[in-house]
Amino acid sequence: MARTSADYLVLDIETVTDTARWTPPEGQEGAFPPSWAQRVVAIGCMWLDHRYRLREADVFVERAGASPDGGERALLAAWSEKVAATRPVLVSYNGRRFDLPVLALRALCHGVPMPWYYRDPSLRRKYSEDGHLDLCDALSDHGAARFSSLDALAKLIGLPGKLGIDGSQVGDLYARGERSAIASYCLADVAQTALLLLRYRVLQGRLPLDAYRAAARELVGALSADGRLAEVVAGIDLGRLLVAAADASAPRA
Repeated sequence: MARTSADYLVLDIETVTDTARWTPPEGQEGAFPPSWAQRVVAIGCMWLDHRYRLREADVFVERAGASPDGGERALLAAWSEKVAATRPVLVSYNGRRFDLPVLALRALCHGVPMPWYYRDPSLRRKYSEDGHLDLCDALSDHGAARFSSLDALAKLIGLPGKLGIDGSQVGDLYARGERSAIASYCLADVAQTALLLLRYRVLQGRLPLDAYRAAARELVGALSADGRLAEVVAGIDLGRLLVAAADASAPRA
């Protein structure tokens, strides 16, 4: 399938429990809902070109005042239409196990078409990076090693990781109507996933270190210009992110 406009779409979703359709089993009130019962309230996106330059950043969220079903249906439809128009390579962190199955099942729930997802087999092929690169899969050798959290790997390369909010708090934020806080949290994860993508390309040998440094600097500059990501940018250890030359002074065997 030919892809145009945007070469990469880095994405992340935030969900709350669909209490209208799912009730935890008796005695398991804290149980994690199955994928089909995860109601999508935000989809964070960054479109990067083939040189990893930021083209667009956005968060699709429920329209204020919409019914739960109507709000979710509208955001899924808007997001799916945008992906269909741009045909990017999807980039996620644990998206193969969580984000994409949730999006597909919630689209099924509301009758929202996702034809692009089913017409391109590479989007669902586990060991292919052609249509969907799940960095969690790739960096655990597809489950051969223990999975690491995005927070841990972000900090490993000089990024701030979680910034006072984690996924367990999204339900409470949503109940209080704090959609802007959810959108900011979602976009912060997307931004750090995008920078992790660049570092993974170095690991693969697909991006020379000098080219990586230039691309990472440019992307950090673009994030800095986006006022929604000021806290992420402020928390970056630029020396570690850019693999500063000072690291080369470490003792040698």
